[in-house]
Amino acid sequence: MSEINDLDLQNWKKLDDILTDSLWLIKSRDRSGTHKGDYHGNFVPQIPNQLIRRFTKKGDTVLDTFLGSGTTLIECKKLGRNGIGIELLPKVAMIARSRITINNYESSPKDRFSEIIVGDSKSKVTRKKVDKILKDYRKKHLQLIIMHPPYHDIIKFSKNKADLSNAKSVSLFLELFRKIVGNYMELLEKDHYIAVVIGDKYVKGEWTPLGFQVMDQLLSIKSLRLKSIIVKNMEGNRGKRNQQNLWRYRALKGGFYIFKHEYILLFQKVSKNL
Repeated sequence: MSEINDLDLQNWKKLDDILTDSLWLIKSRDRSGTHKGDYHGNFVPQIPNQLIRRFTKKGDTVLDTFLGSGTTLIECKKLGRNGIGIELLPKVAMIARSRITINNYESSPKDRFSEIIVGDSKSKVTRKKVDKILKDYRKKHLQLIIMHPPYHDIIKFSKNKADLSNAKSVSLFLELFRKIVGNYMELLEKDHYIAVVIGDKYVKGEWTPLGFQVMDQLLSIKSLRLKSIIVKNMEGNRGKRNQQNLWRYRALKGGFYIFKHEYILLFQKVSKNL
């Protein structure tokens, strides 16, 4: 058994549902329990499910810095992990809290916790709230950080100035994202992982490799090393739903290719030094 997870490697051939390739083709989102696809921009539950099972053990603590409607914390509860989620928008946090409360999975012991913080992931105040939760539950570290930020301004989630989707430029978006990473790196246990789910964007007819630009931000952090770049397919994008023919025509006319993928960037913390 690994020091990072609960997978039984003595019987590794039975772990058929654990993905190990760098190409994830997920045909449809898991809608079991209270999982829903109604929040624009939320990721499929299979992403946190795979990451949590691969890179944590039962009883470990996972932080999601962009909680949204609660997908990661639902999976934490389902898999017997502790979860801390940070959500900037109070109304969205309320949705997440209701869905997590409803999910009373038998596999989740009573001593496991799911906590939601309404706040800005960049702020020191929010960091102190995370510290307090860990202290209250007698935890010293996080074992996994999952980050699914806005893909800059592709979707405007709010009018809040602290919202990364309102960053006035890509460079500012990257600067603010890097600040969020730095806010919690100290809490991540050595040899454990941070996963960033991110996609690219078009600006004035030009492909902007936002995923690789975000990757560069993390590569500049000396305590991290890149372990994997996973490419995941994008199916049933809400922004293009029922408009496949229109987008195909636009692509043929405009000389571009339609976005059908996003990245999962996986980094391991290899030293305590930031």
